[in-house]
Amino acid sequence: MNHDNERSLSIRPEQRRTSSWDMFATWVGANANNGTWYIGGVLAACGFAAAMGVLLFSSALSYLFLSLIGFIGFKTGVSTMGISRASFGIRGSYLPSLINVTQFIGWTAVNTYIAATSVSYLMHDIAGWPLYGQPGGSKGMICGILVMSILHIISIASGSRSVQLIERIGIVLVFIFVLWESVVVFQSVSLHEIMSWHVPAKFKMNTGTAVDTVAAFNLAWVTAGADFTRFTKKKTTATVMPFVGALLGVVWFAFIGLVATISIAVASGGYDPNNSDPSTIASRLGLGILALIVIILTSMTANAVNLLAAGSALSNIFPRLKLKISLWIVAVLATVVTFIPMILGSFLDTFIVFLDYIGMVLGPIISIIVVDFYLRNRGHYHLADLTKREGRYWYTNGVNWIAVLTWLAGTVIFFGLQHSEFLEKTVGATFITMVLSGVLYYYLMKLSYGGSKKDVN
Repeated sequence: MNHDNERSLSIRPEQRRTSSWDMFATWVGANANNGTWYIGGVLAACGFAAAMGVLLFSSALSYLFLSLIGFIGFKTGVSTMGISRASFGIRGSYLPSLINVTQFIGWTAVNTYIAATSVSYLMHDIAGWPLYGQPGGSKGMICGILVMSILHIISIASGSRSVQLIERIGIVLVFIFVLWESVVVFQSVSLHEIMSWHVPAKFKMNTGTAVDTVAAFNLAWVTAGADFTRFTKKKTTATVMPFVGALLGVVWFAFIGLVATISIAVASGGYDPNNSDPSTIASRLGLGILALIVIILTSMTANAVNLLAAGSALSNIFPRLKLKISLWIVAVLATVVTFIPMILGSFLDTFIVFLDYIGMVLGPIISIIVVDFYLRNRGHYHLADLTKREGRYWYTNGVNWIAVLTWLAGTVIFFGLQHSEFLEKTVGATFITMVLSGVLYYYLMKLSYGGSKKDVN
């Protein structure tokens, strides 16, 4: 298969029909989901005040990069992984594309696992099936994974248009559910009790670790930014709406996961981080069958975005592969990956390892893309050359080895800084790694090519 065809990567003007509301709903819906709720529950290990501070700081900083990537998508009409061809090279872009495929399949699996847990609870309440963790409980989880797989296929049936429809419906359901859960939580435990709760010492999470955890969660969306903003007509729709929508979604839903987890700890007198998943919380709060159904549907809205991003990245690697076929492939792979936590036996441990992987590999990629467009190329790319052999983005046999080596250096830097006791207790390793990777890329490119790449060739 010839991966280096000269088909245009940019969309046609008539395809730019995403409104500000659709963009806002897409990013609120992307974060107002089970995974965000779970992140809030994990952050409970910091205590309420520290968790909220970390959540606001790390999320806002992460979504500044979402706006920057969003503008590139608006300006070029090209997906994020298509854009990465300019910095990594046409063939070199397969590296970030492969990483994007794996991480969005991973996020789909995370949300599917949580939703499958809800299905397990539903089957327990409706048909008396044993809960997962009890003898015979795997039956409910397997049923849940298969149900979610069917819902995923429905959500991506018409590509980006069906995703928009799913998000429009999902945001209304999420809004109603969050209000309902908030009322239930604060009926049983006061905000003062939640704010005054102290984390048991053996479960205490350091601030820097929390910053890296939230950053890994949020930066995962950044590499999908242009996949959606390229369909917009206005700059504000591509930059402001993703930032506001994603920030609102993550703070809103993580807050609910945070207070719900702490309220259970206060009421029960014991804290268990493994009880942070939405299905367990909904059951412990007595929210009933309807809550479990909403959890399943909100997982569907989030995974519609995950699958579209994964499919788009796969299409960059195999340009002749139609997007709908790519979506089917990643949906099937995500179903298979969802079984991994069942095999390993701990969803929390699997989730933390997954977040470490994301933090290590994504930060340098985002920095390279942003520095290349805004500083190296002064906000302009030659779109025709994004698919042209021997063009200005061909570099060495299609690969910009400086970008690849910078990415490798960035992953090593992250791994080293993550073991710094000072950073672990303060600001974490993610954002420092991103700054260092960006600086390294800029100066290595300057040494190799001199001026802006747009002036070369």
